[in-house]
Formats: sequence, C-alpha cells, structure tokens
Amino acid sequence: MEKSMSLNSWEKERENKVKELEEIIVSYLPKQEGFQKVIMEAMEYSLMAGGKRLRPMLMMETYRMFGGTSDIIRPFLAAQEMIHTYSLVHDDLPAMDNDEYRRGRKTTHIVYGEDMGILAGDALLNYAFETASKAFDMKPEASRMIGKALQVLAGKAGIYGMIGGQVVDVASTGSRIGKDKLDFIYELKTGALIESSMMIGAILAGASEAEIRTMERIASNVGIAFQIQDDILDVTSTTDELGKPVHSDEKNEKTTYVTLRGLEKAKEDVERISQEALTLLSGLSVENPYLTWLIKELIHRKK
Repeated sequence: MEKSMSLNSWEKERENKVKELEEIIVSYLPKQEGFQKVIMEAMEYSLMAGGKRLRPMLMMETYRMFGGTSDIIRPFLAAQEMIHTYSLVHDDLPAMDNDEYRRGRKTTHIVYGEDMGILAGDALLNYAFETASKAFDMKPEASRMIGKALQVLAGKAGIYGMIGGQVVDVASTGSRIGKDKLDFIYELKTGALIESSMMIGAILAGASEAEIRTMERIASNVGIAFQIQDDILDVTSTTDELGKPVHSDEKNEKTTYVTLRGLEKAKEDVERISQEALTLLSGLSVENPYLTWLIKELIHRKK
C-alpha cells in the first residue's frame, strides 16, 4: 500500500512538472502574425501535440539537483523541446517514415502540406537557437556558461549527435547490421538529446567538469536502455498498451537488440545498462530523488 501511494505521488508530481514545462514552452512560442503566420501556426501545432516532455524534464531536474535556481534554464528547456519536435516533424515526412498520425493526431505535413511540414521543422530548429540565446540577455555575467551550454545543444543535435545517428539508421534500412553499428545508432539518435539535456542542466547550475562528464555517461546509458526497452515492448506489448503498432521493427526488417541478442539477453542488457546509470547517479555528491525515480520509470516503462 505504501509503495502504491508513493508511486501515485511520484506520478502526480510528474503530471505537475509536465504542466509547468508546457507553460514555459508556450511562453516562448512566436506570435502568430505577419504574412508568414502559417508557419507559426504549424510550429505550435507540432510543439503542443502532447508527449512526456522527457528531455526538458531531465534538464530541469538535473539543474535543480546541482542547485540551480535561476530562470536562465527556461529558454533552454523550450529550445530542447523545439529541437526534439523538429526531428519528429521531419521523421514523419513521406521521404522518411511517411506517418499520417502521431500521438493520436494527424501529423504536421498532413495538416499543413508537405512543403509547410519541411519548413515547420526547419523553423523549429532555427527558433530553438533564437530561444536559447535569450539567456544571454537574462544573465550577461554568465555568458561563458551559456555559450558552453549552446555548444552542447548544437553539437548533440548535429552530425556528431542526433542527425548522425539518424543518417546511419536510414542508410541501414533493410540490411542487417552488427552490434557496434546498432549501439552507434542508439547512442546518437536516441541518446544524444538526453545527454545534452542532462549536461546543460549541470552546466547552467555551475557543476564541475567532472560532474558534467558523469552526467553525460549517465544520460548515454539512459538513452541506450530506453531504446532497448522500446525494442522489447515492440515484441512483448500490444497495440492497445503501447498506443502504436507493435511488431513494426520486424515488419520493417529493422535490426534491434531483440533480433540481435534475443529477448532474454535484451532484458538483461536493459538491467545492466540502467544499473550502471543509477550507480553513477548515486555516486554523486548531490541527489534528486524524483530524478532517480524518473530514470527508473523511463527505462522500465510498459508503454
């Protein structure tokens, strides 16, 4: 009973934090005006389609764990969600996954047309950096710290981060790949934005270089374990439970941890990798019980 009540309280806290994050994100949306206002509408449609707000939440909770209290984090929270959203908008395009629905709603290119879908993704990526750079005006004396955070934001989203992972994933479609390449895809495509979220939270709170690197390692493990759990759910869950089609990896002839190592080995990998992340987290001189719960919940989720 106590465990159930504790779980319910954590879930309630997460709901409240999602609301807080969505208010922050909305506050940074551009006004829908001018001859180009259709692009602002498409940006908002894409950005406010729901979701866990996982990346800004990890950023915020890491920032708080290291003692951050300033509003300087706010533009970075919004910027990170804009970058994540642009990647989804482009993923859904006919040239990529050709998806008509996401989170129960029609995808951006279906509603606004393929041309505006492309431009909405471009706009969100560019506006993310316009938004993050507002931190310079908020706290000019922290310019060096803000610049470092911007470097991480850009690097982890680019060709050595998320885009790099996506490139290898797309180029590997329909062919069998080995574990080294699969790890590369998972670490970059899924892990990179999780890494930048936790690193930026630490940077802007004034964490040491060693602590920032530890957060990068924790986030890398969380990202890989998160993706392997996704592979497992694709095999073990139902469409109703997951909220999206199951067995899609098999249908698309995609190499996953399950196809490479088998279901039981994949489950063992999730446990091993997630435990490494939690051990590193508990070894820090600071703590955030909610962040620990959130990481466990993300890795062992059922949907």
